[in-house]
Amino acid sequence: MNPIIPIVESPAHTPPGHPKLRPCADVQLFTRNPGNPLLTRENWPYPINSVLNAGAVLLADGDTLLLCRVEERTGLSHLCAARSANGVDGWRIDPQPTLPANPRDYPEEIWGIEDPRITYVPELEQYAVAYTSFARGGPGVSLALTKDFISFERLGVIMQPEDKDAALLPRRIDGRWALIHRPVTALGAHMWISYSPDLRHWGSHKIILEARRGGWWDANKIGLCSPPIETDKGWLVIYHGVRQTVSGGIYRLGLALFDLERPDVCLQRGNSWVFGPETPYERCGDVNDVVFPCGQTIGADGDTIYMYYGAADSSIALATGSVRAILAWLDANHVRLKGVHPSA
Repeated sequence: MNPIIPIVESPAHTPPGHPKLRPCADVQLFTRNPGNPLLTRENWPYPINSVLNAGAVLLADGDTLLLCRVEERTGLSHLCAARSANGVDGWRIDPQPTLPANPRDYPEEIWGIEDPRITYVPELEQYAVAYTSFARGGPGVSLALTKDFISFERLGVIMQPEDKDAALLPRRIDGRWALIHRPVTALGAHMWISYSPDLRHWGSHKIILEARRGGWWDANKIGLCSPPIETDKGWLVIYHGVRQTVSGGIYRLGLALFDLERPDVCLQRGNSWVFGPETPYERCGDVNDVVFPCGQTIGADGDTIYMYYGAADSSIALATGSVRAILAWLDANHVRLKGVHPSA
């Protein structure tokens, strides 16, 4: 369920912007589904304010499952599953919250739970759901395990506030589990990696990608989007950057590639954003100008990415892309990291 994607170079798969052609920052790497938005509050079987930021996984029976963040009319959030045979329509939504907040047993969830990212872990034969738990101290990272998205084993808080945007890698690195996350510290809002022997005790914290400075599209604040994709060239990461303007923030998506056995080492980082808010449902909503994916699935061809993203914090939409095209674009449009810090 987390296959390593082999990258086959052939003329038939040479996309526009491939380094054999020319660098081109404006190549369209993702195509919006014409049925967008796929899910809105009108689809929900009980009263809610909005649905957004869903983790995604392809189940063994072929169904696509989205574990959606659902914001209640109280302003607090819970998680609810929606299933579809084709990942586009005919969604079957759980009639009640799939994973509600449980502040009685887990006080870190007193103000709700948000933004799940799902990783299937073959060693455990379970799905690991990393999500944001929100309490008086701010947002932290919590982890839960499930085999069926019906019952869940909560492991509780694994990263203290302020921290979010987390996903577990699907296999151990040098015998330890690895988690990418985004704490906010005196150093700024950068992406980090941490390691654990047992999923409960974490250490060896290290920055892996810094928010750039100055006028860059991803200056000052970045974070992981959907879980990293394992390819034979490295861990392919889609991340978000926030550009602050006089009218508010703009959330856009960028790309980076990390070493397979040393995921703290960034091999390539795109020099421009590749997907941003353009359509009315992305530009206008509870939070304007936001595209925010928390999950994707990979097609049967081993190349097509189905990226599910929150749009303006009000709905869930879908865009498709190609792993090969993305890696080729990175080859042609990346910051030269040799001798240059990736935040430069």
